[in-house]
Amino acid sequence: MADRHRAARRYRHRLPVQHAREEEAAVSRSRTHGSPRLRVPLVSLLAALVAASAVLLGAGSAQAAGYRYWSFWEGNGKNWEYATQGPSLLRPDDGTVQGFRFAVSEDSGDADQPRRAPDFGAICADTPAKDGRKRVALVIDPGTTTDAPDGEKPPALRAACAQVAPDASSAEALAAVAKPLRYDDSAMLCAISGYPKSGCGEQVSGDSGSAKPSEPTKTTGDQDMGEGEGSDGGGPSAGLLVGIGAVLLLGIAAVVQARRRR
Repeated sequence: MADRHRAARRYRHRLPVQHAREEEAAVSRSRTHGSPRLRVPLVSLLAALVAASAVLLGAGSAQAAGYRYWSFWEGNGKNWEYATQGPSLLRPDDGTVQGFRFAVSEDSGDADQPRRAPDFGAICADTPAKDGRKRVALVIDPGTTTDAPDGEKPPALRAACAQVAPDASSAEALAAVAKPLRYDDSAMLCAISGYPKSGCGEQVSGDSGSAKPSEPTKTTGDQDMGEGEGSDGGGPSAGLLVGIGAVLLLGIAAVVQARRRR
């Protein structure tokens, strides 16, 4: 009996030590492998943040809209520059090279240039100078089948030398060599030499709620589309980027707070 009492006392003395060791081992395993109850919410939170960022970026890119139209260009001797005035307002000097390109684009920042160099000497080589007249070289590029309206085939690119009155506008020079021209009710240039047969600056991609832009080849008004809608080229706005940053910061704060609770 005395032996059993002594064994029981020894067992009771060892019990707190054993519990302490077991608790220490459990804490060590938690630090090494992490708490399963915390890992699952953190994974869900990160997945939600990624999804939210993707939705915000998608919303920004969906705002970009593409339009099919004739863009208007001026040659600087070597390269093409997007015209800053409409063809009815611009009155080119003798020896000027101007271009028209039909394509789909969002604005002047991504518009396709004419695919022939602005070489006045080559284009007007067979048109001798004449007193009381000026020569304007024109490159007319109807673009590719990719940009053509359904059911239409773009005609071949061509160049012409218009010989017109000294005070003639670019629109008058174009009419002298590329009839028939077609305009809409707002005096927007819709077709050159009958191409395309229908349509005028119509939207062909992007957000269907976007308004029709200020057409670069309007015969009145400013040529620069930068003041119209889509001037940022369709990239995410500053507000969108701030929103994405706020979502990411909230996610980082939640992760830090969860680690502290461990």
